[in-house]
Amino acid sequence: MALSGGVDSAVAAASLVDQGHEVVAAHLRTGVEAEGVAAGGHRSCCGADDARDAREVAGALGIPFYVVDVREAFAREVLRPAASSYASGRTPNPCVACNRGVKLGRLLDLARGLGATAVATGHYARARRHASGRQRLLRARDRRKDQGYVLHALSQEQLAAACFPLGDRTKDEVRAEAARRGLPVAQKPDSQELCFVPDGNMRRWLEGALGSLGRPGPVVDEHGIELGTHAGAIGFTRGQRRGLPAGRRALHVTGTDLSTGTVHVGPRPMLEDRVLEVAGLNWVDEPEPPPGTVHSVEVQVRHAQAPQAARLTVLGEGRARVALEQPVFAAACGQALVAWRGEALLCGGPIERVRGAGGGLEA
Repeated sequence: MALSGGVDSAVAAASLVDQGHEVVAAHLRTGVEAEGVAAGGHRSCCGADDARDAREVAGALGIPFYVVDVREAFAREVLRPAASSYASGRTPNPCVACNRGVKLGRLLDLARGLGATAVATGHYARARRHASGRQRLLRARDRRKDQGYVLHALSQEQLAAACFPLGDRTKDEVRAEAARRGLPVAQKPDSQELCFVPDGNMRRWLEGALGSLGRPGPVVDEHGIELGTHAGAIGFTRGQRRGLPAGRRALHVTGTDLSTGTVHVGPRPMLEDRVLEVAGLNWVDEPEPPPGTVHSVEVQVRHAQAPQAARLTVLGEGRARVALEQPVFAAACGQALVAWRGEALLCGGPIERVRGAGGGLEA
């Protein structure tokens, strides 16, 4: 059981104990040492206080507790790729990489070494085996908390070993059960930010990780008028308003040119995206179909976004074109796009090109 120190994994562990399973708790030491709550009252995860809370939960449940050092794996699978992706002008989702390469990657290796039959987490999702033998990833009962978006990159092997005890529960039910059991984390707030950027300031973290935010340059509007300057173009992402020169109009980042250090901005309508191209797709609910296959799907380009109706056309070799019925705001290259077919997650992968109001596809 991946015991994070939060309320979700605590209740998930308790439910497995109730079912009679032999549960071994593992807390991942990622090297992130943030303590307590971040700026704005949001809690990070994976810090020293979380390790302490996880140990207390394991003690309350009477299960063995181990701290697993995954610092090297976390740096290799999450931190370095995230920094590199931002440095190339993309906007990655590090949680996707962490779930694939660390939580269901490193922990699966550990589980096999211990002779365990499954790896459990506190994610809100449901893993089921289809009659065909293929592993499926289904929406959680609590649609507001569903985490299929950040689990879409799991392999068939990882899904076969995954156990999500909270998939059929709501967050309110989980909180109530934690309180009823008297678990020490019953009232602990949810984590909101990336564990390695607890204050939400990604550009500050990138400057430390890369040593530079790239070339300084101008901030230019849609008419080519220079509105101000910035200290480096790395870390600006489409749709962003924070860090832009103040003005009378509400402007958002529409793109960056890292070679010249130019940050382009414009009004919100310029960021209404209708056609997206995705590469590196992980096909979950079925093997990749032949090129030209068209699926009616619902897609998400952000974890908290409500799924939107779209048509997905398979291009082959892990690529697809997605045409949305209604535009989505400010999709960014590198962001994950996932496609749902009914209750099941069909596929997901990083956005490679975006077609906005300007008409052309933007890499």
